[in-house]
Amino acid sequence: KQGRSAPTDQKPGRSEQSAPDPKRTGFVLGLDVGSSVIRCHVYDRATRIRGSCAQKVETLYPQPGWVEIDPDVLWLQFVTVIKEAVKAAGIQMNQIVGLGISTQRATFITWNKKTGNHFHNFISWQDLRAVELVKSWNSSLILKLLHSSCRMLHFFTRSKRLFAASLFTFTTQHSSLRLVWILQNLTEVQKAVEEENCCFGTIDTWLLHKLTKGSAYATDFSNASTTGLFDPYLMCWSGLITSIISVPLSILPPVKDTSHNFGLVDEEIFGVPIPIVALVADQQSAMFGECCFQTGDVKLTMGTGTFLDINTGNNLQKTVGGFYPLIGWKIGQEVVCLAEGNAGDTGTAIKWAQQLDLFTDAADTEKMARSLEDSEGVYFVPSFSGLQQLSLKNNINFCLSVIILLSNTNKIIMVVAATHKSLSSRNKQLYEIMQKEIHIPITKIRADGGVCRNGFVMQMTSDLINENIDRPVHIDMSCLGAASLAGLAVGFWTDKEELKKLRQSEIVFKPQKKCQEYEMSMENWVKAVKRSMNWYKKT
Repeated sequence: KQGRSAPTDQKPGRSEQSAPDPKRTGFVLGLDVGSSVIRCHVYDRATRIRGSCAQKVETLYPQPGWVEIDPDVLWLQFVTVIKEAVKAAGIQMNQIVGLGISTQRATFITWNKKTGNHFHNFISWQDLRAVELVKSWNSSLILKLLHSSCRMLHFFTRSKRLFAASLFTFTTQHSSLRLVWILQNLTEVQKAVEEENCCFGTIDTWLLHKLTKGSAYATDFSNASTTGLFDPYLMCWSGLITSIISVPLSILPPVKDTSHNFGLVDEEIFGVPIPIVALVADQQSAMFGECCFQTGDVKLTMGTGTFLDINTGNNLQKTVGGFYPLIGWKIGQEVVCLAEGNAGDTGTAIKWAQQLDLFTDAADTEKMARSLEDSEGVYFVPSFSGLQQLSLKNNINFCLSVIILLSNTNKIIMVVAATHKSLSSRNKQLYEIMQKEIHIPITKIRADGGVCRNGFVMQMTSDLINENIDRPVHIDMSCLGAASLAGLAVGFWTDKEELKKLRQSEIVFKPQKKCQEYEMSMENWVKAVKRSMNWYKKT
């Protein structure tokens, strides 16, 4: 392809130092492919959003428990939101100096290495088709032997890696056993693996492949660490795990730094070769966007699900209570680790109530929830996708979302209030587990995600955990984190200190009620959670 011509005002002999400075003239794109929405923002040097576009992610449910995304539709949406955001900003594509991409984690696809054609739809992190495989492997003799041998070796060596291995279990949220399901059930994939013609990738890897017309194939450390196939202690794909479950290492992509020159967007897509300089998993990206750079900084994301992350510095921490170690980001020699606990069905619980016509506008629910002093015997358990940490490790996928009525009332407003209170109660449980298991002093707590707009949920959470919670002006932290990482890579921003100065806080929620005032409500909610466990397994 022909290269772009030099600027017309450039004269012979002009020094390189006088060339246009991207820090003064350009813009950075931050793009987030979430579970519900794909969104793009155009950022200027002050991290102001100059243009935006968003489209709803179309989720497919071909069978009960199966959750998929059509890759062709997602690709068209990805290209569209970028074009429309740039158009909305009133700028040209050649003014974009860098692209950062944040993606939902552990959602994956496989494709033909030679043709680039995919073998199946994206298998979402919410997908439950591998639930029987997860149960089988977690109760298997192999895993029991692994746990016992690692426990014994840890006793003598005190190795953190061996301690983590002694606690390792598979979950449906990992890519690992969903990938095994694909390898076992799709003959086309089996054949491609045998012919060494199969590529595996999470959404970031596949988008990179598409954007570069197949010339780039990679992922980053943050995304790799969420697949269940990666050893965060050795910072590479786990030969042990992949060999145990028979996943060939040959199908896994190279792992690069989070802020890295991954390649250029093919000119045919946007007309100019935009640098792709950041790939990052959505929760790690939100952590970066919130400027949670110090050990002890905490981020509470309330989007489709709830994710509580704490910066653990350069130390990986695996806990008995369910918080798991992740790579937050790697930039050069800097490796930042996180410990994360999560619970599903946060935004989905609000959406569920709206689909039942309990309210029309989500903004109205805050007023509805505030209008009641207590739930008057109505309790809601948000567990459409299982309970995760709330079930304390067991039977998480056999829990039904239920409304428990401990009195004779059934007013709509009470159901809405109970739904919102359940989210705050669950935040408290996650926070208590983190405090118990992660022995790092908390420095600050920052919130993001669509549900954090609800002042009732945020205030009740602040009351329950007795901590200040800082909500930023713009809550799309995954977009900002990806843009920030991209901007640092191309010199758009100088360093993280500059980003910290640019961050804008909208409101800080401070404790107003003592936790004891919620004690009876919390006790009854916990009872409701226990009643919901194993619900449809027994019936």
